[in-house]
Amino acid sequence: MEIAALPQVDERTTVVAASATEVWQGLVETVDGAFGRSRSAGYARLVGCADRTASGPRPLAEGSTVPGFRVASAQPGRELVLIGRHHFSTYALVFRLEEAGDGRTRLRAETRARFPGPGGTLYRLLVITSGGHALLTGRLLSAIRRRAE
Repeated sequence: MEIAALPQVDERTTVVAASATEVWQGLVETVDGAFGRSRSAGYARLVGCADRTASGPRPLAEGSTVPGFRVASAQPGRELVLIGRHHFSTYALVFRLEEAGDGRTRLRAETRARFPGPGGTLYRLLVITSGGHALLTGRLLSAIRRRAE
């Protein structure tokens, strides 16, 4: 999947009072835990995700999966790239860690996605336009920040 070819949907940012190493650990643990729940697996089955179960190396590394996502790239302390596809969308969730000074790390979550056809249009309306995706991404970033700090 060519991630750069996917249209950008949104980007959320938080500053974490922790080193990039600590934020990375919080990131992979939180993502694995958040998407590893049975609700996530049920949702992944419902929408026809390519990756429906957790598998592969832990902590998350290239090739690992959680329901709805496959780890396309994992550069500890720098970047985690999750990709996925289902009946209504092809998508990527890219987490980037950057030095923010004074022992802090900026954590960015960029969502990119394509929503083909009428089903994709409806799905985008229900998930993105409704604000649901932004809410869930914000909660995920807050959970990562709490875990790392």
